[in-house]
Amino acid sequence: MEKIRCFGTGNPIYEKYHDEEWGVENHNEKDLFELLILEGAHAGLSWALILNKRENYRKAFDNFDYKKIAEYKENKIQELLNNEGIVRNKLKINSAIRNAKAFIAIQKEFKTFNNYIWAFTENKQIKNNWQTPQEIPVSTKLSDEISKDLKKRGMNFVGTTIIYSYLQAIGIINDHFNGCHCYKNK
Repeated sequence: MEKIRCFGTGNPIYEKYHDEEWGVENHNEKDLFELLILEGAHAGLSWALILNKRENYRKAFDNFDYKKIAEYKENKIQELLNNEGIVRNKLKINSAIRNAKAFIAIQKEFKTFNNYIWAFTENKQIKNNWQTPQEIPVSTKLSDEISKDLKKRGMNFVGTTIIYSYLQAIGIINDHFNGCHCYKNK
């Protein structure tokens, strides 16, 4: 019997992401940064495209080592712009560097980025009870608030829709609808 999912059925990479990551609480600093950069790269593109390029991103961006990325210079930017394995958008590449610097600044202020991002929900996961995947919103007041704060802290490619998707990706929001096979794990 085929598993019912919120999305991604029939695409093994999507299915794996849906089943193992989406809506699962994540507190790992490297993962939090990786997903922030991937969500920014996703802007205007399909998430399947980004997931298919994820390993290429890991190689190209030094396994998402935000300290290294914060130090990227023009030669590394040119290397990334020539890398066919990633989305070669100069604005998105520069955003990854800018966001790495802001990520580090947030870590300094809050001890960890995890402390910062999870404080918005008092360290509790939001578990929604949608009846269908179509009910799942693309943004909320929470994503508006976090987006605004991240922009104030110097980040970009962190609009409210990207941030809502990010919150789902790191498990602050669990939006598995009640017909999904992952719903039982809530």
